[in-house]
Amino acid sequence: MKIICIGRNYAEHAKEMNAEIPSEPMFFLKPDTAILKENNFYYPNFTKDLHFECEIVVKIDKVGKNIETEFAHKYFSEFSLGIDFTARDIQAECKKKGQPWEKAKAFDNSAPLSNVWLNKNEFDLGNLKFTLEQNGEIKQNGNTSDMLFNIHELIAHVSKYFTLKTGDLIFTGTPAGVGPVQIGDELLGKVEGTEMFRFNVK
Repeated sequence: MKIICIGRNYAEHAKEMNAEIPSEPMFFLKPDTAILKENNFYYPNFTKDLHFECEIVVKIDKVGKNIETEFAHKYFSEFSLGIDFTARDIQAECKKKGQPWEKAKAFDNSAPLSNVWLNKNEFDLGNLKFTLEQNGEIKQNGNTSDMLFNIHELIAHVSKYFTLKTGDLIFTGTPAGVGPVQIGDELLGKVEGTEMFRFNVK
């Protein structure tokens, strides 16, 4: 199982990061050890500037390669909500040196994922609302209608380069509002008002 994370898929997030808006989907990988299986997230000791990035997550349920956009809907049936944690200080240092920045994104437990999976046929994936609350305050208020590249386009694009396998996860990008977390924070994620995850930062 591999975790494919889409970067800068919301224009407002790209702007808040002072980054160019991409002309095609950009992505990176996380290992399966990035999935958080516990109820609590433990703040890693190698960073002092850890940021949350809440994202809709799609689970692939059929092997596919070079998938056409019009057929991408056949390769997944469920979606969920997760967080792409980013050690922003380490990422900035790596970028400054022109180095890869997987260690800022792909560390253990950097991809908390809801245990709840939703049937795609029961929602409008092109107009899906999701939020992230930090200590009871909404920090990210996203809608998939603001994606630069929709879910079907993402699946098609990624499958040009990687064979998608059953169980693979695609983190589809984060909206604006990303920010730092501190020990003691509670993070709550919702899709269309339904609670998807709630955990504490230890």
